[in-house]
Amino acid sequence: MSFIESAQDMRAELVRLRHSLHTTPELGLTLPRTQEKVLAALEGLPLEITLGTGLSSVTAVLRGGRPGPAVLLRGDMDALPVTERNDLPYKSQIAGQMHACGHDLHTTMLAGAAHLLSARREELTGDVIFMFQPGEEGHEGARHMIEEGVLDAAGERAVAAYGMHVVSSMLPRGLFASRPGPIMAAADVFRVTVKGRGGHGSSPHRALDPIQAGCEMVSAIQSMVTRTFDVFDPVVVTVGSFHGGSTDNVIPDEAVFQATVRTFSQENRTLVKRRLVEVVEGVAAAHALGVEAGFGMGYPVTVNDPAEAGFAGRTAGELLGPGRYLVAPQPVMGSEDFSYVLERVPGAFVFLGACPDGLDPATAPYNHSPEAMFDDAVLPDGAALYASLAHARLALTDSVADSAAAPVTDSVADAGLGG
Repeated sequence: MSFIESAQDMRAELVRLRHSLHTTPELGLTLPRTQEKVLAALEGLPLEITLGTGLSSVTAVLRGGRPGPAVLLRGDMDALPVTERNDLPYKSQIAGQMHACGHDLHTTMLAGAAHLLSARREELTGDVIFMFQPGEEGHEGARHMIEEGVLDAAGERAVAAYGMHVVSSMLPRGLFASRPGPIMAAADVFRVTVKGRGGHGSSPHRALDPIQAGCEMVSAIQSMVTRTFDVFDPVVVTVGSFHGGSTDNVIPDEAVFQATVRTFSQENRTLVKRRLVEVVEGVAAAHALGVEAGFGMGYPVTVNDPAEAGFAGRTAGELLGPGRYLVAPQPVMGSEDFSYVLERVPGAFVFLGACPDGLDPATAPYNHSPEAMFDDAVLPDGAALYASLAHARLALTDSVADSAAAPVTDSVADAGLGG
């Protein structure tokens, strides 16, 4: 029986686990209920299980029937501080918390893969590391797990690593997509405090208005980006927070704004930091104001190894048939802490369309929306691909053969990935 057939036989169990996780979402690095449910789902399998000490992670190692290298499969488990607006039988029961990014599906699919691979353990030439990770949403859970040894959990460094992410829009249901090279952006935070001198709103000439200068900075930043950076190595700077003042007729002493900064190359990541500071300092000087500007470094660029990305595409095609895997022509501006894994281990990150029937992927609520919905029908596909990637990769030598990296030529342009 193929992995996809076995996964379809598990569908009811996968759906039950996903719904259970969805009803009780947890945030950050501490997910005790989620960890408990994962452990229950893995109970009885021939796994060596280690729990995190600084976070509620679960690392499970499956020893293959024959000696060989290790392959890592990762599923993230945390939710978002979002109040769900979907009227579902299994909607979130926790106020202000929701699995709005589909991590409940990732966790379920990885648990399913553990069952599928355990049933065929004797066929494996090597070991599989199952990485159940908390804290992807801004808490660097992958980095914490790496520091606690997940990449070497089988006794030596994994030779390949694979992650997956469902999307509630962009892709039709059941369609996998990835690409060689950069697949998701680096994400940093730019914080600015504009320091002026308060005064009466009726006499702005007697004050130093930080709000007006701050607004000018926001506009100047956008112009700088379009006139400094090549559109084929894109940079995105979005100001998402701007605060200043407390009432209509008082000029405040200061205004504060924050921006997310997205890049795909280290060169631009370095250059945009310098140029942003130059812009806000220049505007401040022109208005005789002070300014404090700094950065919070976020996740690095998520970069797929070209050979591993090709291997993932071939494996998906062999598992699911033609037309189920497409190569994305562009990366996605979102960010991922699986990037920390791919900095250390060659691998690939793959998207899976989970848009429910009746919704248009081009207009459906996107991940992180309080109305984002994900179709349970993709659970067997995701579990089967996880299992197939590990099974097939362990059947190869320690490095991916050139033949395994033959290019996949389908395009995902019409699906809107990265558009």
